[in-house]
Amino acid sequence: MKVLSVSFENYRNLHDGGLQADETTNIICGLNAQGKTNLLECLWLFTGNRSFRGAKDQELVSMGNPDRDCVLTLSFESGGREQQSSLRVTGGRRKAEKNGVMLKSAGELTGAFCAVLFSPDHLSLVKDGPSFRRGFLDTALGQIRPTYGKLMAQYSRTLQQRGALLKDIPHHNDLRDLLDVWDERVVRLGGRILFERARYTAALQKQASPIYEGISSGKETLGISYKTALCDHPQSLTQVQWEQCFYEKLRQAQGEDIQTGNTSVGPHRDDLELTINGLSARSFGSQGQQRSVVLALKLGEANVLAQSIGEEPVILLDDVLSELDASRQEYLLNHLKGRQVFFTCCDPAGIQLLRKGKVFFMEDGCLKEGEES
Repeated sequence: MKVLSVSFENYRNLHDGGLQADETTNIICGLNAQGKTNLLECLWLFTGNRSFRGAKDQELVSMGNPDRDCVLTLSFESGGREQQSSLRVTGGRRKAEKNGVMLKSAGELTGAFCAVLFSPDHLSLVKDGPSFRRGFLDTALGQIRPTYGKLMAQYSRTLQQRGALLKDIPHHNDLRDLLDVWDERVVRLGGRILFERARYTAALQKQASPIYEGISSGKETLGISYKTALCDHPQSLTQVQWEQCFYEKLRQAQGEDIQTGNTSVGPHRDDLELTINGLSARSFGSQGQQRSVVLALKLGEANVLAQSIGEEPVILLDDVLSELDASRQEYLLNHLKGRQVFFTCCDPAGIQLLRKGKVFFMEDGCLKEGEES
């Protein structure tokens, strides 16, 4: 999978324009707050995901022209064919087209263009809370299973509806019979999520663990497992077995859930457990070890995605090299050979790390192509 070109109009602080991409390496240099990350965000939006910075759709529109539509266009190669996707933000909402066909939602772009994003925020993946790691799993899974995002949205809505019922039951006991109905719906959706997450975690373990071992020169081993209160051996369960385990735990927790007004068990409570030589990477890993874990996870994510879609995804690196020491930088760059990469940097000297590709300079939202590196 390769980006051929991208163009943008009335997007954030970027001047209307675009770039013709190199098939290997694309380096965007510039000082902070010039628009480098905006360019990577533009590419990321074509995966069907929302902004990795948590921005609302309307915030993608240039502040200088808030009444004018924001228009983004991506030409890319996938499966040996040239394809085109476009996004338009109008009236505070994204509208999308794929190969000239209007889609029902921007989320339907998922699966057409695939990318792996690695930003400084990911470096805290190990030490942050479980929700961050669940988000990592769900974002990765969304590109492998294009319907996964819709599944998550359905589960979230059903969970909210069950929660509303739980809060009403203490005041209207006759509503308790309805709880079984909502439990079945939660279990049906949640069981699919649990099965997909556990299966993905097993695939990630196979890819990321050897990478971590290489980073540590064979001195340490990385363990990756899906942590849930529903069962002890999640990697071996079928989807039906997941649903059975979830249903049993949900039934057992009904009393507590009615008291608290919240659903206490399920995929929304789970975690991705990371260990180094059997010890918690979050509790006992040094900063260097934790960064090595994240590096292994992101490279492993790229490998799993490549195996799943049958071609290499595009790699987006947002000022990550400056956060890694020399040995980790070298390891990362060696493992990106053969993939198309876009990465941002503040120091032009950093482009000397790479021998080929295109260099672009970003200043106050203006993107200009420089000399080849």
